[in-house]
Amino acid sequence: MTDGETKVFRLAYVPGVTPAKWVNIWAERKPDVPITLVTVSAAEVVGLLRDGGADAGFVRLPVDRDGLSAIPLYVETTVVVVPKDHAVAAADEVAIADLADDEVLHPLDDTIEWTVRPGLPAFTRPATTAEAIELVAAGAGLLVVPQSLARLHHRRDLTYRPLLDVPQSQVALAWPTDATTDLVEDFIGIVRGRTVNSSRGRTPAAPASSAEKPAQRQAQKPAKSGSSRRAVPARRKGKGHRSR
Repeated sequence: MTDGETKVFRLAYVPGVTPAKWVNIWAERKPDVPITLVTVSAAEVVGLLRDGGADAGFVRLPVDRDGLSAIPLYVETTVVVVPKDHAVAAADEVAIADLADDEVLHPLDDTIEWTVRPGLPAFTRPATTAEAIELVAAGAGLLVVPQSLARLHHRRDLTYRPLLDVPQSQVALAWPTDATTDLVEDFIGIVRGRTVNSSRGRTPAAPASSAEKPAQRQAQKPAKSGSSRRAVPARRKGKGHRSR
């Protein structure tokens, strides 16, 4: 994108995703084009991309892919967040049957595609994962989330354990198909691991669909999310964007 006479690449990302490693490579390869990072909720990221609020963004599948192209990147481990004194905390891994008698919170911003949710329905549906974490700390239920969100909302009085044989959240890079600019292609190349000397061809759009099933495999583990709307200055050796 061009802001006046200055080119800026606007990259959106949802909570739990850490774009630092890709941002660092961008800063080394394209020091004349700074990145502006935009933190956005999983529910709002597609609208932001369609409205031109970002050139590309990291999203959690499934999303409505109408008008968007996407490259699936990795799948996250699903975990259950519990108080440290809960019986589940004594196990290394947890089966769905272990939660049969527990109330499990289901926040409105949940990104896991469930067929049958584990545990018993909780007394309320909190609006956000952050609110659900507070309820877990208050002893009002348990919470099942992608591991990166458990890390993002870490509290000393809570812990989490991998939950076996459940759907997982898949992270993808998405962008408006009709706005596949050279800068977008450059970032796609970085995400796909192309070297600086690799030839760059136009990336074909992934098949559009209204929903996708997350892949069922173990994934790499992203770290904490960054904060919003902070420009990363161009430099040869820069640090990635991060928030607490």
